[in-house]
Amino acid sequence: MRRWVAIWYNMAMARRQTLIQLDDARLAALDERAAASGRSRSDLVREAIDLLLGTGDAAAIDAAIIEGYARAPTPERDPWTFEGALAAIKAEPW
Repeated sequence: MRRWVAIWYNMAMARRQTLIQLDDARLAALDERAAASGRSRSDLVREAIDLLLGTGDAAAIDAAIIEGYARAPTPERDPWTFEGALAAIKAEPW
């Protein structure tokens, strides 16, 4: 017996359909990326909008990095960086 479920059963949030216009090259690139990643066009467009607006996974990662440096800032004189800079200066032909 097959059970019918509404198509919106798995949507985590209310969504509103919108129309965007893309040239053939952008649409082809979007379709190629969607096929390669196993995702839908809409999913990729939502991700792109989230990145543009500074929300989503990338923004959460950025915020976590910033919070980490605020909580534990790098030392004023990092020995690894200092030694690397010295080696780079010594390697110069001047």
